[in-house]
Formats: sequence, structure tokens, C-alpha cells
Amino acid sequence: MSTTQIDERIERFQNQFNVVKDEVSKVIVGAGEIIDGILMGVLARGHVLLEGVPGLGKTKLVQTLSGALHLKFSRIQFTPDLMPADITGTNVIQEDGHGERHLEFQPGPIFANIILADEINRATPKTQSALLEAMQEKTVTVGKESYRLNLPFFVLATQNPLEMEGTYPLPEAQLDRFFMKLNVDYPTVSSMHTILDRTTKVREPEPQQVLTGAEILAMRETVVAIPIARPIQEYAVRLVLATHPGHEEAHTLTRQYVRYGASPRGAQALVIGAKIRALLDNRVHVSTGDVRAVAMPVLRHRVLLNFEGEAERVETDSIVEAILRDTKGP
Repeated sequence: MSTTQIDERIERFQNQFNVVKDEVSKVIVGAGEIIDGILMGVLARGHVLLEGVPGLGKTKLVQTLSGALHLKFSRIQFTPDLMPADITGTNVIQEDGHGERHLEFQPGPIFANIILADEINRATPKTQSALLEAMQEKTVTVGKESYRLNLPFFVLATQNPLEMEGTYPLPEAQLDRFFMKLNVDYPTVSSMHTILDRTTKVREPEPQQVLTGAEILAMRETVVAIPIARPIQEYAVRLVLATHPGHEEAHTLTRQYVRYGASPRGAQALVIGAKIRALLDNRVHVSTGDVRAVAMPVLRHRVLLNFEGEAERVETDSIVEAILRDTKGP
């Protein structure tokens, strides 16, 4: 591929990324980093977990993103009584014109491109396991049959960190399937004024569909085509190993407070996220700064605290911050 073609491909990637972000920003105020993180998850073939107190617009953000993408959207409200069949679909008995009965599969809401899993931690482990197969394998199994999901497919899940009654903590295996965990913070004073100006009038702004599924798949191919130098990749590996208490690269805080660290999937997320950051910065090479920029949302949910860490209410963010501070780059 010639230099001109590479430049054109990067420019197209940046334009498409920014046009989606601009559409979402017409509705969502003061959440630029969160929007960036969600779009990075989409382009990394990953899923994103949003955590924040009620009323911060997590659900609205996902709905707005679906409005900016020419894709099928489905919302699933997770509750303790939600069953796997309510998500995946089930076989039902149908009767044809001759009076003969047969089983026919009726697809559930999981058969869409964008899935909003609202308050995901309210579902039982049995229901969460049904979603886990879809997130990892991009398939749904009902009875003896497996059904492929349409691509692109990504899950944007929300959870409330305050109200824990009636919730089921996500298992480690499912947390690891999320490309990033993004914390949604309270808006600033100026953002609050903008929110009120936009939402207390006769007509609220609405996003326009600006990107198709085929364009998203093409953008994904651009991401994986970006090279990464061996020393930069080694830096990403050392960051991941620093989260493992039993490894020689383990950080001091890791040895004291962590039960288990990030998996190789975490290292993959670091590299892919860094490649996207490089593209957005108009570069075809990945830097140490790109890796560091995505380390916090990529690693925070993959660091599992031990009993001492839980008892002392240690924040995983503080452990990741210490690892980034003390792990030297090339």
C-alpha cells in the first residue's frame, strides 16, 4: 500500500470517528472521553461496561450512539426474574396450513447489532451466562442448535455502583470480556447548564445516522493493520504482568492487595486501544503514551482484589495508577 493510500485511509478513519462523535455530542454533554471510549470499544470488536450513579445519562448515551449508527438496536432491561430465553429467544410450536405442528425458533432481543444491557448486574448468573456466550462466541445456542449473530455485534452494559441490594456481581470471566470499563462522573456546572438548555425546551436535539455497519467493519480492518514496535508491545506486556501478584514483575501494591491480575485478553485490549489512539493522533505507529492513555479503562476491571484489599477498600484505579507511575517505558 502506497503512502498516499495510507494517508487517505487514516484520514477517512479520523473523519468517520469524529462525525459519529459529533452526532452523539449533539445530545450528550460533557462526556467526550466516555464517547471516545465507547467508540474505541466498537472499533476494537469489544464490549464496554459503563458504571455510574443513576441519572447521569448512561442509557441515553447508548441510545444516542445507536441513533448515529445505521445498525439494529435492542435494549434489554436486566432484572432478577429475567430468564435466558428472554434474551436469546426460544423454540415455539407453530401450526401450518395443513394443521401440522412444528418447532420454530423465535429470535430474542440479542439478535441485533447494538445491545444495551441496562443494569446488567441485576440478572442472575444463569441469565448472565447466556449473554456471555453471545459476547465471546458471537453465537446463541438454543437446544441443540447454534445461531450466528449478525456483525458488527457489541454489548454496551450499564451498572449502578451504589445500590447493591438485589444485584449479582459480574463473574470474572464476564468482566474480562469487556474491552473497557468506563466510569461516568457527575457533570460540571457548565455542563449542567447546557443539559438544561437542551432538555427543557420544546424540541430536544436528535442524532442523524452517519455510519453504516460496513463502514465500521472497514474501520476495524484499518485498526488491526497498524503496526506496533516490539519494545512498545513489551511495555504493554509488562503493565499486564505487573498486575499479577505471583509474577516477578508484580508491583508492590499488587503483591499486597491483588488476588489475580489481567489476562492476556487485557494485553490484547491495551494494544488494540493504543492503535486506535495512534490513528486518531494521525500516526501509523504506536507510542508508549498511547498504551498509557488506554491502560486505566482497560485494566481497572481486570484487577481482582484479595481479602485484604476488599477489607481496606482499596480502589483498583489506585493500583493501576501506581503501576503506570512505576513501570518505565522504552
